[in-house]
Amino acid sequence: MDVNEDLSPRVMDANEDLSPRVGMEFDTLKDAWEFWLKYGRQMGFDVRKHYINKSKKDGKIISRRFVCAKQGIRGPEKKDVICTRNRDDTRTNCPVKLYVSLVRETGKYKVIDFIEKHNHTLHLSKTVYMMRSQRKISEVLAGLIELASSSGIKPKAALELMSREAGGRANLRFTEIDQQNYLRTRRQKNMIYGQAACLLGYFQKQLTTNPSFQYAVQLDNVDQITNIFWADARMIIDYANFGDVMTFNTAYGTNKELRPLGVFTSFNHHGGLTVFRAALLYDETAESFKWLFETFLVAHASKRPKTILTDQDPAMAKALSEVMPNTYHGLCTWHIMQNGIKHLGNLMKDGSSFLQVFKTCMFEFNDEIEFEKTWEDMIDTYAIHDRSWLDTIYKLKGKWAKCYMKNEFTLGIRSTQLSESLNGDLKDYLRPDLDVAEFFEHFDRVIEQKRERELQAKFNARQKFPQLSLKNSPLLKQVVQVYTPVIFRILQDQYDLASATRIKNRQEDLLMHTYTIEFMHKPSEFIVSYDTADKTFSCSCRKFEIVGILCCHVLKVFDFLDIKTIPNMYILKRWTREAKSGCILDNRRTNVEEDVNLSVTQRYRKLCPKLVRLASQVADNEDAFALIEKMIEEYGKKVEDIVAKKVVGHSLPHQMPLCSNAENLDPNHIWKIWLKEQQVLRKKKVARVEKEKKSWVEKQTKKRGRVPLDEVS
Repeated sequence: MDVNEDLSPRVMDANEDLSPRVGMEFDTLKDAWEFWLKYGRQMGFDVRKHYINKSKKDGKIISRRFVCAKQGIRGPEKKDVICTRNRDDTRTNCPVKLYVSLVRETGKYKVIDFIEKHNHTLHLSKTVYMMRSQRKISEVLAGLIELASSSGIKPKAALELMSREAGGRANLRFTEIDQQNYLRTRRQKNMIYGQAACLLGYFQKQLTTNPSFQYAVQLDNVDQITNIFWADARMIIDYANFGDVMTFNTAYGTNKELRPLGVFTSFNHHGGLTVFRAALLYDETAESFKWLFETFLVAHASKRPKTILTDQDPAMAKALSEVMPNTYHGLCTWHIMQNGIKHLGNLMKDGSSFLQVFKTCMFEFNDEIEFEKTWEDMIDTYAIHDRSWLDTIYKLKGKWAKCYMKNEFTLGIRSTQLSESLNGDLKDYLRPDLDVAEFFEHFDRVIEQKRERELQAKFNARQKFPQLSLKNSPLLKQVVQVYTPVIFRILQDQYDLASATRIKNRQEDLLMHTYTIEFMHKPSEFIVSYDTADKTFSCSCRKFEIVGILCCHVLKVFDFLDIKTIPNMYILKRWTREAKSGCILDNRRTNVEEDVNLSVTQRYRKLCPKLVRLASQVADNEDAFALIEKMIEEYGKKVEDIVAKKVVGHSLPHQMPLCSNAENLDPNHIWKIWLKEQQVLRKKKVARVEKEKKSWVEKQTKKRGRVPLDEVS
């Protein structure tokens, strides 16, 4: 096809004539450039600015040339290197141009020259939006891109959503590459002052939102940040209510530096996951863990958990024994099983029951004598020659065997799967290439998702009550009002099991009554003791001491003694609907408020639907749209003035140090750290520039380990 066949003007908007003419005038150069952009879009060619001429007297622009983007030809390569891939040519030396000159008398710019004919094929109307000069991300769409990114929506999915809303990608006026470049630039701006300053910005922002936010960092001997520890107000409140038992685990690959992410977790009263604290560690040494656990205790006013479960990390165990000697340290049974398969996998082949016997020792026995006998029989039966791992794990039996854990309050938790499940959720949103700013952004979103599930559980607990298996039972009527639905169902199951037991024997002394309870078709027996003086019960299964919920054996004795409701001493607050009632004080004896901006949130929720509804109404009417747009500009300035007056003189709240070796990121200290980071960055930049100066031959010589010819003697 002849090029000239497609060079005729193609009008995209029949109501607007954009053909340039000599003698046309524009109020400003900006108006001239906007006109040239529209003309290029209408005709189907890319445009750019070319020549500019300024007055030597006053520096004012007296003339300017706008050209087609294909004007000129590419010059020779500046670098004398061997290129493996040459760039495609985009220039055709197109003569199209628009030349404007300043008219001194009027102050306007007049078209004094215009060339119309192109020497190349013009773009189709469907692809005009792909031209570089026509691609621009508006403020509204930029906000949507950032919102999608912070919400974990992948860029492709976000682009598809926005294009459908706009009626096609052509109406977006930007491409997928522009979207990626925008997000990259945004990340670079966030990290412009280095990781330390970015970290300070995040912490100060959290402190501004809620003064109860706590953080601590540990610096090494050259003032480099090593370990980072933080918790928001909700975490502090949750630990005060549910911090009796917790799990701790670390995960790799959740941030750019591949630092281990440590998270303290447990169950809340709805049986859901709750997070107490989080930390980014430099390494997994005993010193790092010791600093972390010490900082944890200082942050919570030395309140120690009754039980903490971890994996088999010896450094972690050493730090816990030094910092929390009175806290029971349990081991994750899942990790033990995995290590057992790793060390003794040869004993589990060909239909061997070794693994099943090992599980029985771990989970089944209530009696220590039974455990010891089965353990010895297992070793003799399978003739285990290399017993090094088994001997090591046997010495730690008090941390994983059921019969040795019956005196510890563990809520029935036997593994760190709570932490593992959180790590699984984090991996859905976090990537190893994240910087500090992105890491905290995505981590906060995952935590908010967990908290949203708790809100849903609270709503359901208020909205509906579980069905009673015995509708006239006073005990079930009592606990269905007191316990959360999840805990009520557990107790109701125990109440149902009580009907399948019988009292085999009883001894009723003056001060102590003893009842032997057995199931109708099971050989096991349980002993329930009743102290008549202080009205207390205890069972050999120790379910209440371990989980905090009465067992079916005690409930059977309740029925025998005609006790119709559960005494208050056997209803733990942590399992009730009111578990989070009351005031919580932080380590500075200050009341912790979960949402200090509750009124702000309520105002936001009240305004948003009204504004969205108004925008929907005026979008189809030009007059209404113009009216609302004018009002927004007018009242937007008034709002900015009101906000500016409140910001003036406002200072950020001061964050107290959490412990002696946990330093706060004050501005002066951050400035020193930032300067050091900039020095490192400059050195890397200089090294990169020097590397680029080397020729391709020199680079290949160094890569292959060859000696340059001028160094050969």
